[in-house]
Amino acid sequence: MLTHPELKATIEAQLATDDANDWLLIVNNNQDADTVEVLEELDPEQTASLLVRLPSPHFASLFSYLSPAYQDALLKVIDQPEQLRLFKAMARDERVDVYQRLPEQEQKEILPKLAKQEQEDILRMAAYPDGTVGAVATSSYVAVPENMTVIEALRYVRKNAPTMETIYQLYIIDKDQRLIGTLSLRELMMGKDDSLIKDVMRTDLVSVNANEPQQEAPDAIRRYDLLAVPVTNGGDQLIGVVTVDDAMDVDVDESTEDFHKGGGTLALKDVSLRQASTWTMFSKRAPWLLVLVFANMFSGAIIESYEDTIVTYVALVFFLPLLVDSGGNAGAQASTLMVRALATGDLQLRDWFKTLGREFWVALLLGVAMSVAVYGLGLYRGGADIALVVSISMVAVVLAGSMIGMSLPFLLSRLKLDPATASAPLITSIADAVGVLLYFYIAVTVLGVPTT
Repeated sequence: MLTHPELKATIEAQLATDDANDWLLIVNNNQDADTVEVLEELDPEQTASLLVRLPSPHFASLFSYLSPAYQDALLKVIDQPEQLRLFKAMARDERVDVYQRLPEQEQKEILPKLAKQEQEDILRMAAYPDGTVGAVATSSYVAVPENMTVIEALRYVRKNAPTMETIYQLYIIDKDQRLIGTLSLRELMMGKDDSLIKDVMRTDLVSVNANEPQQEAPDAIRRYDLLAVPVTNGGDQLIGVVTVDDAMDVDVDESTEDFHKGGGTLALKDVSLRQASTWTMFSKRAPWLLVLVFANMFSGAIIESYEDTIVTYVALVFFLPLLVDSGGNAGAQASTLMVRALATGDLQLRDWFKTLGREFWVALLLGVAMSVAVYGLGLYRGGADIALVVSISMVAVVLAGSMIGMSLPFLLSRLKLDPATASAPLITSIADAVGVLLYFYIAVTVLGVPTT
């Protein structure tokens, strides 16, 4: 295989020639993922001119590795006959994804030109909303009736294997298309030729509902160590499967979205950071920053209300950033742990009280440890009274920040909202305002109200 610079130079050289055989040889001798990495650095028109020279299977394979945004750009410059050739060669689940992103007029033009079975497959899978299990499922799986014999099932698998995305797990259905069992390819091959499938199948089923959030599929695959998880509709009818590779893509998308939200930005969907335009980046980052600007005004208003205290005890100002940052940092830590635990299923909503109690003691220990650390500094900068205020405040703000950071994701989950919305900047802003209020309240309580 070639290195990235070598592959890039070789592919760019192909733009000046029409040698389809040489281009096919390059594709065959390199990994599709590496080839696509170079193609995405070219203009869509250049990439399209290369892809349409390839046989349909290679065309569809390389296209499937491209990012959704780049795929959409390519479809705008590829003429309809080539689009049709691409659609016929694509994997069923990928074909549905691309079809759903086409403009409505193009959908109406290309759908009637596909085979009837392909049309029905697209319309059935496209009926599920984006973000659900059904939207990421594929109908490219092996399903056999319960009354088929082992030898008949083996022949069926051999005949249909070239068009299936996965053959390692067979799904057993009854006459109403309901899922009643599963059988691995290994188990099938070890069965007696004349045995009925219903006598050798496994009935301890694991499946997910097509209308559930898409994260349910990778969660089930990870929990039960599956290569694919069957997908059923509300009546237990088998409508597709989610394979482990598609589940990994879902996991990556969900984790990326959570990371973006956790950083205080809107999720970058269907576009990479490298490809995102200046306006896209601005529109994703500006809303939260503008919200947080106004949120931080509360901290300023609280500080203003304690102006007399600050004038009288100037040393308090020195510790203000230290204390509010400590509370915000503790809250961000707790929020990160809670959001990830909720996302992976490690914690459920019913665990809230138990988790709250444990977090209280953890935060208390953290606050005490940090208060000991700042007591000496407070003694040096402002004397015993200031040191006492700073120490008590440190315990209070760390406790408050941790409780806020832990509770907000649970609250959002209870309201059926994404817990990742409890981003670190949001938690920090709330904890800052609460920390400022606690700090000056404790200061006035310990030091007394300044007299004018």
